[in-house]
Amino acid sequence: MAAPYRLDDDSVVVIIGSGAGGGTLGNELAQKGIDVVILEAGARIEYEDFINDEWDSFAQLAWLDHRTTGGGWRVSKDFPNLPAWIVKAVGGTTTHWAGASLRFQEHEFKALSTYGKVEGANLLDWPITLAELEPYYAKAEDKMGVTRTHGIEGLPGNNNFKVFKAGADKLGYEKCHTGRMAINSAERDDRMSCQQTGFCFQGCKWGAKWSTLYTEIPKGEATGRLEVRPKSHVVRIEHNDDGKVTNVVYADKDGKLQSQKARIVCVAGNSIESPRLLLNSASAKFPDGLANSSGQVGKNYMRHTTGSVYAVFEKPVHFYRGTTMAGIIQDEAHHDPQRGFVGGYEMETLALGVPFMAAFLDPGGWGRSFASAMDGYANTAGLWIVGEDMPQEQNAVKLHATLKDQYGMPIPDVWFTDHANDVAMRNHAYRQGQALYEAVGAIRTFPTPPYPSTHNLGTNRMSEKAEDGVVNKWGQTHDIKNLFISDGSQFTTGAAENPTLTIVTLAIRQADNIAEQMTAGTI
Repeated sequence: MAAPYRLDDDSVVVIIGSGAGGGTLGNELAQKGIDVVILEAGARIEYEDFINDEWDSFAQLAWLDHRTTGGGWRVSKDFPNLPAWIVKAVGGTTTHWAGASLRFQEHEFKALSTYGKVEGANLLDWPITLAELEPYYAKAEDKMGVTRTHGIEGLPGNNNFKVFKAGADKLGYEKCHTGRMAINSAERDDRMSCQQTGFCFQGCKWGAKWSTLYTEIPKGEATGRLEVRPKSHVVRIEHNDDGKVTNVVYADKDGKLQSQKARIVCVAGNSIESPRLLLNSASAKFPDGLANSSGQVGKNYMRHTTGSVYAVFEKPVHFYRGTTMAGIIQDEAHHDPQRGFVGGYEMETLALGVPFMAAFLDPGGWGRSFASAMDGYANTAGLWIVGEDMPQEQNAVKLHATLKDQYGMPIPDVWFTDHANDVAMRNHAYRQGQALYEAVGAIRTFPTPPYPSTHNLGTNRMSEKAEDGVVNKWGQTHDIKNLFISDGSQFTTGAAENPTLTIVTLAIRQADNIAEQMTAGTI
């Protein structure tokens, strides 16, 4: 039967969220002839309607529902109601992401075995290996058009990259290039090539950057097997007496509660909303929330060890021109505890527009130092640090004790405090970033604290044993056979690499597994 689907159709797979995990999974299942309904909390904003202006774009795309924060992280002080800079719209955060697409390294799937026990960290090995994922990584790279894979040319280097590369050469770094980016360097997949506009974070107005909004979702819809319902904010998941999930309750565009029946439910709402939904779906049978027999739902929240280094030069750089993040140094991404920390980090070019530069450079900053830094905007170069942070049980997405959302559900309260390993890694990266720019004549360098999180991971982690996590190696919850997690919340550990490629890879693999189990009649 072709979409749209009836609310009482219990043969459909319901996917909650339409981003890297949900949007990809929906298309993969539809291509196999499986009927899918995607419930997306946000509106459908087509790419020609994106706005090349930072604040207006932020208002158009960002997830601005009320959230609170706690713990020792700077974000709680500087942006107490914005723990994450993610998107509430069809396509999810694939509209806002920069496009960096890197495979995890082999050792990063075995963090506990490789790093040993790290005090205060809740490390665990993934129940899968790089070798198992490699064929799926290859499919994901091909699907997304990742540069420097499958014979696809790299993107050109802008001025920000040229400064970055010159500094990398001076420091003796050898793995520096314009990255593996899911941004078309030439026309591909009926989409045009990158126009180097520089508003990657505001949604690509050209459709050159891969996003489920205009790649996976329209392809899935074309099969007649996928229906996307925008402005459908899921409130809870319900189950029968046997403990199988049966339907999803959501508020439609008018705020009215609807209930969609389902054969299988896949949760892909990002690492804050996904555990919140499981916790908010508590019942007499599951008093601690769905799939939470381990007590690990919402725990082990990771956001990557991040920070930025900016440098001002005597001459103009115009770092805001061209691809925001087409430049990477991978020399520090290996594991070498002699540096004073376990795991590694990447350095990636970064440029922010004037409004966000002012907001993020020194939140709440003022005075001569801040003003002169803004004065030097045209002469600035910048890089972003992204490294493996340690999962910790107390870093968690919890339900707020008193505050409720517009549908009467407890809002998420996001707790995070850096592990000592995270701090040591960030300080090392700050030093290297500053040395890189000083080596090529920077007048001034300034490290800046982490921004609201764009890489939200953990909180429903994969584990071999049911008592250690929430899902098995297929993203299927240990407790409920027909309930799956399909986003970055299933990550056991964070690795040093940007997560989107791995989320897409896991979604392709999960689709195969769901299809097999449906055929076999096991779910």
